[in-house]
Amino acid sequence: MYEWRRMTNRERHDALKSRRDSRNPHHAPPRFGTESGRYLATAACFEHRPHIAFSDERMENFSRSLLQTAREAGMEIHAWVVLPNHYHLLAGCNDPLQIRRVLGRLHGRTSRAWNLEEGSTGRQVWRQSMERPLQSDAHFFATLNYIHHNPVKHGLCRRWLDWKWSSAAEYLGSIGSGEAKRRWKEFPIGDYGKKWDP
Repeated sequence: MYEWRRMTNRERHDALKSRRDSRNPHHAPPRFGTESGRYLATAACFEHRPHIAFSDERMENFSRSLLQTAREAGMEIHAWVVLPNHYHLLAGCNDPLQIRRVLGRLHGRTSRAWNLEEGSTGRQVWRQSMERPLQSDAHFFATLNYIHHNPVKHGLCRRWLDWKWSSAAEYLGSIGSGEAKRRWKEFPIGDYGKKWDP
């Protein structure tokens, strides 16, 4: 809820009441079940600070750790991207709570290691992660396009293939440029994720 700080006291009260009434977590997006078993997991650094981008080595190590952690948990990885202050992982999994647990442990390990490395013991590194269920194949492919285009959206590179901390090159290699262009046109990202990032 990045908008929390901009809400009036009345808006906060109403938002919490709505979450309480629908039995959703108070300070996190609502979670819904899905039959597809495909989820977009997203996590951002606290206050969107670029903790992951401390060095290229950290970006590389975190990317490897994210993928290894997901695979060891039995997730099927469809797409991923790691950026200086957040990441997205499109994965198949039967239990969305498992995603949260697995990524929570990864966040704990990396927070401790990074804080020790930077002499910032006790600093909050991560915000709560969230997982969004994908509702259809169209939602899946739009999400896949969104993930691979994310570095361009944030001005980190001009072409999505130029960002090395993502599955974009592997994706293009597996389907070819013609199919990637077709999917881009058929499943546009439009305003996808517009309110996620400030």
